[in-house]
Amino acid sequence: MDPRESVTIAARSIRSHKLRSTLTVLGVVIGIASVVTFATFGASVEAEVVGSIGESGANNVYVLGQPSEEGGFGQAVQPVFTEYDVGEIAELDGVEAVIPRGTVLVNSVTHRGDTVAIQQLTATTPAAVTDEQLVEGRSFRSGANETVLNQVAARTAFEENVSVGDQITVDRSGTAWNLTVVGIVNGTAGELPIGGFGPQPSLYVPADPLYDTVVESPSINAPQRAYPQLTVIAEPAETLAVTDAVDAYLQSESDARQLAPAGVDLVARTSGDFAEQISDVIGQITRFVTGIAVIALVVGAIGIANIMLVSVTERTREIGIMKAVGARNRDVMELFLLEATLLGTGGALLGLPLGLLVSLGAAEYADVGLALAPFWSALAVLVGVLVGVVAGLYPAWRAARVDPIEALRYE
Repeated sequence: MDPRESVTIAARSIRSHKLRSTLTVLGVVIGIASVVTFATFGASVEAEVVGSIGESGANNVYVLGQPSEEGGFGQAVQPVFTEYDVGEIAELDGVEAVIPRGTVLVNSVTHRGDTVAIQQLTATTPAAVTDEQLVEGRSFRSGANETVLNQVAARTAFEENVSVGDQITVDRSGTAWNLTVVGIVNGTAGELPIGGFGPQPSLYVPADPLYDTVVESPSINAPQRAYPQLTVIAEPAETLAVTDAVDAYLQSESDARQLAPAGVDLVARTSGDFAEQISDVIGQITRFVTGIAVIALVVGAIGIANIMLVSVTERTREIGIMKAVGARNRDVMELFLLEATLLGTGGALLGLPLGLLVSLGAAEYADVGLALAPFWSALAVLVGVLVGVVAGLYPAWRAARVDPIEALRYE
């Protein structure tokens, strides 16, 4: 049979049952669109997160505790890096600065009679506030009752905007601290490149005198402030060497090695390390969710197989006439297989743009840039076509096996 004639007959059969064909194709469309949507949105989130991490300081080395297999997150954030460790790391070759970061737990913060439930302050050093990050004002001074706010805290946390020179009151277990706002920033140096979802109100205060978490330093046998995290600012060309040197120090002569609880590993990580880990996690989640979406394609394949079997039954007499006038088994099989393939291909061609459109809407809603997933998109279209082929194999084989004599007798 002429291939063009087969296409014409198959297309005519599909058009003669518009509603049934539309509902059958819809299953494939939903499957393809789901795969494309999840894959594209996952790629968009990955590109956004990894990109923001990559921009967060290529020469920063983050020193922190990391739970091992038998450890827990609560143990990993215990303050174990003493001021002795800060000083020793600062003396390593290639190190420009070491910025400790600790947490001060509080009950609330009040500005001009408006009290909000901010429950922690970040204690650090004046070096954490750089000129590049200052929106207005200056950094706080060590030993002073001063604070610096990020823009979210200054502009949205309180009923009235907070300005440089304003006073805020921090309540800590019944003790009131009156702090002067000396600066507003859009971030600070030394922040971990991963954090919570969305910008959060943050207040930064000098560790001296407001941070009072102390431990006994094993090296000097005296109480010292201890921090759960340090950020080492390395000379740009020495970042990898500094990372190795810090890691070696942590594992040998540091206070942190002796103070760290069991189940916690002390690590030195760069932004690239975090980006790689986050990329792997997002990639695994995307593959898992996309795999679930493939179930919709299986449902679409079942729909095509079902409709083709119905079509074979309805057209039994037509098959008998075709064989009576010379059509071979191969021609009949080719006709029904082509019809199933057209249904699968139509679903793929409609599902791809629909999936991209939904992905665009999801990216806009999540406020991330759209990043395409060409591999998954191409794979989804290919699978959509194969769904039609595979789903049509048995009905086409059954149609080819119809006995022409019995078919002509069929009512």
